[in-house]
Amino acid sequence: MRSWRHLADERGSASLELVIWGPVLLLLLGVVIFAGRVAQAGLTVDAAAGEAARAATAADTRAQAISRARDAAHTSFESAGLKCSTVDVSLDTSQWARPSGQAAIASATVSCQIELGDLVGVSVPGTKTVSSTATSALDTYRQRR
Repeated sequence: MRSWRHLADERGSASLELVIWGPVLLLLLGVVIFAGRVAQAGLTVDAAAGEAARAATAADTRAQAISRARDAAHTSFESAGLKCSTVDVSLDTSQWARPSGQAAIASATVSCQIELGDLVGVSVPGTKTVSSTATSALDTYRQRR
């Protein structure tokens, strides 16, 4: 059985442990939040690539497809609240040369350069480029120009 004197010697140890472990736990929480925001940015870029590819397949001409793909990607980023310092949208329309009646796809690649400080709301230096590619089928019997 312990004496009361032994318990009195341990006073203040809980607050000392809090002082030691508190910053470590806050740093760990910050890393988890940062990783989650980076993953969310990746999913947003995936969605933007899909939207760009789908928008391109609804166009009548290649030039219109490229314009619609860019607009769709920017709209997707704005609606998700993701701020990109640079956005690059490239569209592969090489299969548009196939005649009507043959299957064809449009492939959109979207890249977004993100300031790391924008992801977590604190001053973190550096940028990360997130990129994704998506494809969408063209209407088989639609005339392509």
